Amino acid sequence: MFWDSREVMLLDILPKRESIHTDRYCETLDRLRHAVRQKRPGLLRSGVVLQHDNATPHTAKRTKEWLERYKWDIIPHPAHSPDFHLFGLLKVHLGANKFEDEDKLIGEVCD
Repeated sequence: MFWDSREVMLLDILPKRESIHTDRYCETLDRLRHAVRQKRPGLLRSGVVLQHDNATPHTAKRTKEWLERYKWDIIPHPAHSPDFHLFGLLKVHLGANKFEDEDKLIGEVCD
């Protein structure tokens, strides 16, 4: 999930049993860049800042090259630190519900 001060910019959900890897993460960054261009084009000129931990897809050479190419900055997110407030609230909200299928879950996350 990627957001700015106004709204969620991109919600990218992996299919079941798929894990994130560098190529997939760079594809997600491409989708994010497209979403930002559509929703807030001025943001691309003023600069995008992502918060990354030290996960392999975040620190991989290809990811770093992607970030340098588009001049996006990184601020660190220490490993094992508490979730950002949004994720804690989202977990509580979603945990109180039972979803019939993945589409309903994704719809609730988007809402």
